[in-house]
Amino acid sequence: MTTVATLGCRLNIAESEAIRAMLPDRSDLVVVNGCAVTAEAVRQTGRTVRRLRRERPDDRLVLTGCAAQLEPDRFAAMPEVDAVVGNVGKLDPQSYAPGAPRVRVSGVIDVMRTAPHLTAAFSEQSRAFVEVQTGCDHRCTFCIIPFARGDSRSLPAGAIVDMVARLVDAGHGEIVLTGVDLTSYQDDGLRLGDLIEAILAGVPGLSRLRLSSIDPAEIDDRLFALLAGEARVMPHLHLSAQAGDDMILKRMKRRHRRADMIRLVDRLRATRSALTVGADLIAGFPTENDAMAANSLSLIAEAGIAFAHVFPYSPRPGTPAARMPQVAPGVAKARAAALRAASANVRAAMLDRLVGTRQSMLVERSGLTGHGEGFAAFRLLSPQPAGTILTVVPRRRDGDTLIVEAE
Repeated sequence: MTTVATLGCRLNIAESEAIRAMLPDRSDLVVVNGCAVTAEAVRQTGRTVRRLRRERPDDRLVLTGCAAQLEPDRFAAMPEVDAVVGNVGKLDPQSYAPGAPRVRVSGVIDVMRTAPHLTAAFSEQSRAFVEVQTGCDHRCTFCIIPFARGDSRSLPAGAIVDMVARLVDAGHGEIVLTGVDLTSYQDDGLRLGDLIEAILAGVPGLSRLRLSSIDPAEIDDRLFALLAGEARVMPHLHLSAQAGDDMILKRMKRRHRRADMIRLVDRLRATRSALTVGADLIAGFPTENDAMAANSLSLIAEAGIAFAHVFPYSPRPGTPAARMPQVAPGVAKARAAALRAASANVRAAMLDRLVGTRQSMLVERSGLTGHGEGFAAFRLLSPQPAGTILTVVPRRRDGDTLIVEAE
């Protein structure tokens, strides 16, 4: 089977699974699905390419993803790379054939792409990622991704419902909806909340539906009601927060403010106390001073952010933020470490509260590990069939994992 190395977001994870399923017989092929969300992500992509070339010196190595889309010349110049494939061609099997063009990168702005391969891409997974949207119409000052993914485009709701039904029939206990800007989903007037309702109605056998990162500015009343009260929508909110200081959010060109996030979380928890919260946060954004950094740090406790994805800011050429006064890299890294530590404290307290309670667990492919509805990590004392949903009781915490027993 094709070897696929994945960097970056959940959307990349979904597309990597599609690539692997699309090319099952290519044991001589290595694909690196690279990320370009930060300059460090691009460097990590390059390091991954060099490592895999050392490990697989005789195999064909193809780079794809946002790193390939945005910097094709850089990666085409690497002697370790046999071909560079942009985002438009990454789900076309011909892109990986030995006789294909060495560089195949085209524009993405007006391209509408679907991913039917995803319905067969998760044969060994308990959880399936379904890409429902790609691209972004917003232009945050730090972000290069719209230039890699293009404007927002959404898959038809009917096709998504059919895809989810096939995945559930294949035995997947949980579906995760993903997208570059998931809350911008739009299909002939249908928004994300409408899509979720259609999935729940059309696939009664679906037990668990989870959402990837969502924009706090785009949660309408219908989506809010589903997050607050629908049992099959998991009580797990992951916010594209980016910062907790209003001036930084304004300079990022975000459309929400600190109070909006806290108000949203408080309203949801008022009706769904089990809600857990994650957030994407950037440390050391240009012009961020100590007081601004402290506002982002205190947001973690105030909003109860147990699952923080923290990125030290690194400038991307061509973005407005790259031209702003920069924070020293060492300062950004220290602030990132403080954010991660604060979130770890919130997560530990959340896990401790679950000890002795009854929880629902999706058993993942190891048979021993899995996640709860709020995405707490569980580990069983004895293996259970992958893909099953169990009622378990956490007995103790071991770091970031709860040791559980099945009832």
